[in-house]
Amino acid sequence: MAKRRRLTAPDATELQQMEEGFVAKPSANPFETKSAVPPIAQVAAEAASLNSMTSVTDRVELARDQGDAARWRAAAQDGLVVQMLAIEDIDQDFIRRDRLVEDAEAMAELQASIQANGLRAPVEVAKTEAGYGLISGFRRLQAYRALAQQDSSFALIPAFVREAGAGQVAYISMVEENEVRANLSHYERGRIAVLAAGQGVFPSVEAAVDTLFAAASKAKRSKVRSFARVHEALGDLLQFPTGLTEKSGLALASALQAGGQSHLRTALAGGAPQDAKTEWVLLQQALKADGAAPRNKSRGGRPQEITRLPARGLPKGGALSAEISADSLRIELKGRVLNADTAERILQLIARQIG
Repeated sequence: MAKRRRLTAPDATELQQMEEGFVAKPSANPFETKSAVPPIAQVAAEAASLNSMTSVTDRVELARDQGDAARWRAAAQDGLVVQMLAIEDIDQDFIRRDRLVEDAEAMAELQASIQANGLRAPVEVAKTEAGYGLISGFRRLQAYRALAQQDSSFALIPAFVREAGAGQVAYISMVEENEVRANLSHYERGRIAVLAAGQGVFPSVEAAVDTLFAAASKAKRSKVRSFARVHEALGDLLQFPTGLTEKSGLALASALQAGGQSHLRTALAGGAPQDAKTEWVLLQQALKADGAAPRNKSRGGRPQEITRLPARGLPKGGALSAEISADSLRIELKGRVLNADTAERILQLIARQIG
């Protein structure tokens, strides 16, 4: 009879070594996919790995988004981001316009181009308390307003929103755009300089000319100042100012500087020109008549300031107006016919009033 062998239980250390041996031993079955690592541990490891990769991707995307956002904010601050604005929210009279005459044929061509191809160049506006003020793009805004009456899709217009306000930058932007697209007339250049100075945007007309037309030659700026003088002295009476040629405008400026303002204003007020040519004939006649009168050689510089008082209606019809300068007063009655006796009584009343 075989002798029985006594079995003894292994201690903890031996059990640990056996466990490590089983784990390290490769599987004899090539189709066996069971891992010695618990499934939950595998899932956790894979999730951690994927999470780590996702975090890297997210950080890259976040950095890209932050960079794009910074560039967008910078572009928006510089007024380079196009926004769609309601045309009814844009004040086209935000600043005084430099263009006096609009070409109906050119406007029709612009509308047809916008309908066919869209607006290639957005308008420029400045943010105001009431909405937006137009800086440049007057003709484009006018075209959109005309088109919107038949097609509501033109109720919104692409626009750059600038921070220019109504100051010098706004006027410079408007002048630059019109000079590039279609040259302003000599008179329009001088006029906008006077208007901008009158609004306090520039300290003087000379400063306005030098700033608005800084890229022009010294000779050209001198001509702009001459036409500014013409607008200051005759602008309220000229009916076809943009028809003045460079030569005629300079002749008027010279006559004004020599003291011929009164003769020129009288000629314009008493005439009814039908076009630029007949208006210039009136001015030429005044220049010739003024040339025959003796000149005060001491006179020079800018023409005297003339203030035109608003016309007031009369109960029996007609209107009475006046203009006053440093040394003269001119009263004008329109729409009424007075006889010599009535005119004499009026003169007597004025004489008694002023003593």
